[in-house]
Amino acid sequence: MLDNGDDIAEPPVRRSKIADLADWPAPEVRSTPGVALEPVPAMASEHDPTAVARQEFAVLLGEFRRTAVLVPLDEFGDLWSAEQNGVRWICAFSDEEALARFAQARGDAGREWVYRTVLGARLLDVMVPMLPGPAGVALDAGGEDGGMLFPPVVGIVPDAVAVDLGGTR
Repeated sequence: MLDNGDDIAEPPVRRSKIADLADWPAPEVRSTPGVALEPVPAMASEHDPTAVARQEFAVLLGEFRRTAVLVPLDEFGDLWSAEQNGVRWICAFSDEEALARFAQARGDAGREWVYRTVLGARLLDVMVPMLPGPAGVALDAGGEDGGMLFPPVVGIVPDAVAVDLGGTR
């Protein structure tokens, strides 16, 4: 005989693990692997625009590292990149619409754009060190909001390939 639970007045409420995590209190500063930022006290952050900008960038960097992005391939099958002022930039896009806007801005909307989906952390930690010279990642270049740059500096790319800024922090 099967019991379908007809005698139960209300089914039990099931919570997912994600819902459990949503109840956790958020830390003052979210830590991001590879980023060495000091925690910003809540009172000081509103009076220190540099500290606020660093905190906001650390959050964006963490989100980028955890996100799969689209990277177009060149005619040789390599990740598409561009050089500007001695820095090689791997061009990555948050979605197909961002890539389409970039293609349109370049006047290349009519050609087929072959791309790979790559995790942001893999771009920064594995692909950037494989390029000769200083390299970083340009996200959504040519976008409406101007995109985002992840330059070749300590805390963003591996220390061994980071450009030394002379202790500027």
